[in-house]
Amino acid sequence: MQNENKKERKTKKANYNNAKKEKVQKQTAKKTTQMKNKKDTQKSTKKQSKPKQGAGSFQRKSSPRKPKPAVPVKVTFLGGLNEIGKNMTVYEIDDQMIVVDCGLAFPEQDMLGIDLVIPDFTYLKENFSKIKGIFITHGHEDHIGGLPYLLRDVNVPVYGTRLTIGLIEGKLKEHNLLSGAKLNVIKPGDMINVGAFTVEAIHVNHSIPDALAFAISSKAGTVVQTGDFKIDSTPIDGDMIDLNRFGEIGNQGVLCMLSDSTNAERPGYTESEKKVGESLEGLFHKAGKRRIILATFASNVHRVQQVINVAKKMGRKVALSGRSLENVVNIGIQMGYLEADDGQIVSIDMINRYTPEEMVIITTGSQGEPMSALSRMAFSDHRKVNVGPNDFVIISATPIPGNEKTVSNVINELMKLGAEVIYEKTEGIHVSGHACQEELKLMMGLVKPQFFIPAHGEQKHLRKHAMLAEGMGIEPKNIYVADNGVQIELSKDGIKELGQLPIAKVFVDGSGVGDVGNVVINDRKRLSENGLIVVVASIDGYSGEIVAGPEIISRGFVYVKESEELIDDARDIARYAIEDCVNRGSTDWNTMKARVRDEVSHLMFEKTGRNPMILSIIMEV
Repeated sequence: MQNENKKERKTKKANYNNAKKEKVQKQTAKKTTQMKNKKDTQKSTKKQSKPKQGAGSFQRKSSPRKPKPAVPVKVTFLGGLNEIGKNMTVYEIDDQMIVVDCGLAFPEQDMLGIDLVIPDFTYLKENFSKIKGIFITHGHEDHIGGLPYLLRDVNVPVYGTRLTIGLIEGKLKEHNLLSGAKLNVIKPGDMINVGAFTVEAIHVNHSIPDALAFAISSKAGTVVQTGDFKIDSTPIDGDMIDLNRFGEIGNQGVLCMLSDSTNAERPGYTESEKKVGESLEGLFHKAGKRRIILATFASNVHRVQQVINVAKKMGRKVALSGRSLENVVNIGIQMGYLEADDGQIVSIDMINRYTPEEMVIITTGSQGEPMSALSRMAFSDHRKVNVGPNDFVIISATPIPGNEKTVSNVINELMKLGAEVIYEKTEGIHVSGHACQEELKLMMGLVKPQFFIPAHGEQKHLRKHAMLAEGMGIEPKNIYVADNGVQIELSKDGIKELGQLPIAKVFVDGSGVGDVGNVVINDRKRLSENGLIVVVASIDGYSGEIVAGPEIISRGFVYVKESEELIDDARDIARYAIEDCVNRGSTDWNTMKARVRDEVSHLMFEKTGRNPMILSIIMEV
C-alpha cells in the first residue's frame, strides 16, 4: 500500500514538471514570435521608406533646415533728402538698376553766380551698363530738371506720362539731346518689366497733371514710392488719386514705402485746387479796372487753367511773361492739358494795345528769383511791363523755405511802385500740391508697409513724418531716416546700412557743369564781402631790379582816390617784399608772389580790419 502511494506521488510530480516545462516552452515561443513580428515590421517599414534606385523621388532622411536669408534690394539716395529739390533714388538687384526721378535744385543765396544745382551722377556713370531705365513721377523741375545733364553721358530709356515726356522733350531739345533720347510714354495701370524689376504706375493728385506713384516689385518684395502727392476729392482734371489700387497693393504685402514728407508738419488735409479758382474770381472783381499781374509756378498747369477760365469770364485777355511759363503753356495746349479760346492768349508785346481792365499777365517769379520776370518788374528792369498804381498783383504761391527774404524784397519793391499786392495765405490764393498729416496717415494705412522711409524734404520734415509712421503702429526699428549718398540693403529681414557714397553738389554755371566747386564759391563770397587788391610789378630778369611798379589796383575794397595813404603803404610794402626776396637770392616767382601777397594782406588787415583777396602779378622783362 505504501509502495503504491509512493508511486502515485512520483507520477503526479512528473506530470506537474512536464506541464510546467510545456508552459515555459509556450511562453518562450510566444515571445520569440512577437520579437520576430516586430523585426519584420521594422524591416517592412525600412523597405517602404528606402528609395528605389534611379527613381526621381529620391529623398534623404528628413532633418530641420535653416531658412534661406531674404533677398535684399539695394537702395541708393542721390538727392531729395535733407533738402528741397534734386530728387533721385536708385534701386539695384542682381546687378541691374532702375532710377526714380532726376531733378535739380535752385541755388541758395550764398551760391553766388550759380544757375542750378544737380545731383552727383558719378555712381550712375560708373554703373552705366547696369541701368535699365529712369522712371519719372511728374514733370516738375525738381524731378526732371537734371535729365539733360545725365542723358548726355548716360543715354538710357526714360519712362513717364504724356505731359511729363512732353516737358522732358522740351528740355532735351534746348540741349540738343532730343534726337537720340529713348523716351517712353506710360499711363496709370501700366506694368513695365525692366530687367529684374516690374514697375507699376499709379495715378496720384498733385499740382501738375499726369503725376504718378510707382510700385516697384522684385524678388526682394514690393517697394512703393509715392512721389509728390495729395488726396484731392475734386481735382481740376476730374481724375482722383487711385486709393483703391494702393489698398490692393497693401493687402498683397508691401516691403517698404518711400513717401512725400513736404507737408509732414502740417495737420489736417490739403485743400482742393478748386478753392483757388473761387478765390481768384473774387480777387478779379476786387481789382476793378486795374491790370492784373499774377505770379505762380510755371509748371502749375491747373493754376494757369483756372486763371485763363476766370479771365475769360471777366472779359480779359491773358499774356505770359517768362520763358519757362511760355514753354509749359505751349506744350500743355498742344497736348490737350490746357484749354484756351483762339485769341484768348496774346503776346506780351501786345499788352499796351489793351486797357488795364482788359488784361491779365501771368508771370514767373513767385519765389522772388533775382532774374525772374516778376523780380525784373519790381525793380523796373522789365522791357515790356512797367508796374504802377494801376496794377493789382497776386502772388499765387507760398515761399519755399529759404526764399522768404527774396519774396519779401519783391513785394516791398512792387508796393513802392504803387501797386496793390495780394500775397497773404488768408486770401485763398494758393493751396499746396503735397499731402498733409491726415493724408499721409491714410496712405500709410492703405499701403501697410513693413518698413518706412520718409522722403522729399528737409530734416525736420523727414523726422516729423517718421513720428507719424510710429504713431500709425510701424515699429521704430522699421523706420529709417536716410541722407543723400547713403546706400542700404532692404529685405524682409531688415534694413542694413552699406555706407555712404562721396557725393557732392554739382553746380551749373552758364554752360559749365561741375567746373565751379566750393573753392570758387568761397572765392566769390570773399570777393563779394571784402573785394580785391591786385599788385602788379615788372622785374629785370638779369639783375632782379624793379623796372616798373608796384602798382596797386583796388576793386570792391576801397576807392583809391580817397585812400591814397593806404595805397602808398601797400605799394611800399610790396616793393620791400620783392627786394628782400632778391637780396636773399630767392628768385623763385611763386615764392616772390606769395611773399608779396602775405605782406600786403597783413597790412590791409592791420589798417582796415578787412581781409580782401590779394592777387600778385610779377612779370619778367
